[in-house]
Amino acid sequence: MFKAESNSIKSIINKNWQQIHDEQPTDESVNLLGSEALIRSLMAEDVDIMFGYPGGAIMPTYDILHQFQKEIKHVLVRHEQGAVLAAQGYARASGRVGVCIATSGPGATNLITGIADAQIDSTPLVCITGQVHKDLLGTDAFQETDIIDISMPITKWNYKITEAKEIPAVIARAFFIAKSGRPGPVLIDITKNAQMDFLDYSYKKCLHFNSYLPEPTPKLQSIKDAAELINQAKKPLIVFGQGIILGEAEDEFKTFLEKSGIPAAATIMGLSAIDTNHENYVGMVGMHGNYAPNLLTNQCDVLIAIGMRFDDRVTGTLDTYAQQAKIIHLEIDNSEINKNVRVNVPVLGNVKYTLPQITDRIIEKEYSQWREEFRKLDKEEYQAVIKDDLTPTKQALTMSEVINMINDLTNNDAIIVTDVGQHQMATCRYAKYSQTRSLITSGGLGTMGFCIPAAMGAKLAKPERTVIGIVGDGGVQMNIQELGTIMQTQIDVKIIILNNEFLGMVRQWQELYFDKRYASTEITSPNYQMLASAYQIASSKIAKREELKKSLQTMLDTDGAYLLEVMVGQEDNVFPMISPGDSVSDMRLK
Repeated sequence: MFKAESNSIKSIINKNWQQIHDEQPTDESVNLLGSEALIRSLMAEDVDIMFGYPGGAIMPTYDILHQFQKEIKHVLVRHEQGAVLAAQGYARASGRVGVCIATSGPGATNLITGIADAQIDSTPLVCITGQVHKDLLGTDAFQETDIIDISMPITKWNYKITEAKEIPAVIARAFFIAKSGRPGPVLIDITKNAQMDFLDYSYKKCLHFNSYLPEPTPKLQSIKDAAELINQAKKPLIVFGQGIILGEAEDEFKTFLEKSGIPAAATIMGLSAIDTNHENYVGMVGMHGNYAPNLLTNQCDVLIAIGMRFDDRVTGTLDTYAQQAKIIHLEIDNSEINKNVRVNVPVLGNVKYTLPQITDRIIEKEYSQWREEFRKLDKEEYQAVIKDDLTPTKQALTMSEVINMINDLTNNDAIIVTDVGQHQMATCRYAKYSQTRSLITSGGLGTMGFCIPAAMGAKLAKPERTVIGIVGDGGVQMNIQELGTIMQTQIDVKIIILNNEFLGMVRQWQELYFDKRYASTEITSPNYQMLASAYQIASSKIAKREELKKSLQTMLDTDGAYLLEVMVGQEDNVFPMISPGDSVSDMRLK
C-alpha cells in the first residue's frame, strides 16, 4: 500500500477516536492493569507465539507476559531485527498474523527494516513497542523516539496508546487492519503509564469499521470483459504473484489453469502457489527468471496478471514491456492498478472470489502450438545455462546443484527460506515445491540478514515440516547472533551457507558492469563450525561434489538444528539475466 493511501487509512481510523470507545462491548467487564489487558487482547486474537526483546518501557507488559507463559510462547531473540523478521517467517509460513514486541528508543528503531520489508511484501504483522510515560513525551527522555512518525511511511497503520482504556479497541483494530484486504504491518506504541494504569476491560474483535473497505467489490462487467478477452486470445500468458497465496486462492487458481490451458509463470513471491511440476507452469519471470516466459511476455496477445504488482525486476524497462498485449489485472489493491503498467481490464477484488467467476465464463482450450514455443526456448536455456548449473564439469560446486539435490532428498516438500543475493536467485530458479507457502524470501526490499530469523519463525509456525534456510556468507553474518535463539529455543531448523567468499551478487554486477573492479566485495568468514559448536549446533563443511549428497542427508537426518557450510565457485554467475534498463526481450543467457 502506498504512503498516500496508507496515510488516508490512518486519517480515517484516527478521525473521531471516540468512535472506538463507542464500539466497546457492553458485556460484563473486569478491572485490569493495562499490561494485562494487552496480553489478554493478544490471547483473544489467538496469538500463541511472539518474538521480542525486553527493556524498560515495555517491562510492565513483560512482567504480565511471564504469568501467561502457557498461553503465549515468547521467543527471546538476540536483536530486535531478529524479532520482526522471525514474525515475518511465522506469518508467511502459517498465513496468520505475526507478532513482535520491543522496548522504546533503539528497541523500536531496530524493528524498522523488518517493518519496511513486511510492508512491501504484504506480510501481516502487529508490532508492539513500549514508550516513555505520556508526561515525558516530547522531552527527549531516556530512550524516547517518535516511532509513530518514523514508521508512518512503512506501516499499513500505526497508533500511539497513551491511556489504558484504549488498549482493547486498538489491539482489535490492529489485527483486523493487518490481516484484512492486502495485508501489511501495523505498529502499536504503548506508553508506560498506559501499561501500568487500570481499566475496565472487555474485548470484542473488530470485523469492520466506517469508511474502511479492505476488499473492493468486484464489477461484473470487468469479469465479463476479462473472460471475453481470454476467450479471444491466441497466445495468452498468465503471470501470477503472491496475491494467490495471500487470498488463499490456490485451488481456484488451479481450476482456472486447468480449464484455460494457459501457460503460467510466477513472480518470485508467487512461487509455490502451484506445484512446480504442474503441466501449465512455465517457470519464473524477472531479472534472473526463466528464458521462455520473459521473452514470450513480449509476444503474447493477452497478459493475465494475477495478484502481482508489476515490479521493475519483472518488467524490465517499462516502455517495451508487453506493448503488443491486451492486459488483464486481477488485484485487491486499487493503488496497484495502472501504477506501473497501463491495463485494459482491471478486475478489482480478492482473487479467491473474482477468479472463479472468470473461470465459469471461459472456454476450455489447450494452446498446444503456443506452449510449444515455450518448450523450444526451454531447450535453449537448458543447453546454455541449466545443464552447466546442474551437472557442471568444473571442479567447484555450484549453488544450483546444491538446491537441486535438496529437491531430490526432500521430495520437493520442504519450506525453503532464503537470504538475499546469488543464492536467493539460484534457489528461486531451481527449488521445487509441492505445496503452497513453501518459499519464504525477502522479495521487494531485499533484506540481507533475513534468512536465519525468518527460518526460525517458519519452523515454529510449521513444526511438522522440514525448514531449510539457504544463506550466503555475507547475509549470514548480519544476523548470525540468532543462532543463540535457535540454541535456547531448540528450533529444529537446517541452515546451509553457500560460501563463495564474496558478496556474490554485487560481485557479479562488478564483473559485468564495472570491469571486474571488486570494490569491497571480498568477505572473510569466521570458522562456522567452531561458531556452531559454541552455540551447541551440529555442523559440517564440504567443498567436494562427492560429499554433497551424504552431507545433505546427514543434515536432514539430524535431530535438532544443523549448519552445513558448502564452499562453491567464487566467480560463478547467475544467468539468464536482464541487464538494468533492458527489455525482457533482451534477456541474456550468458
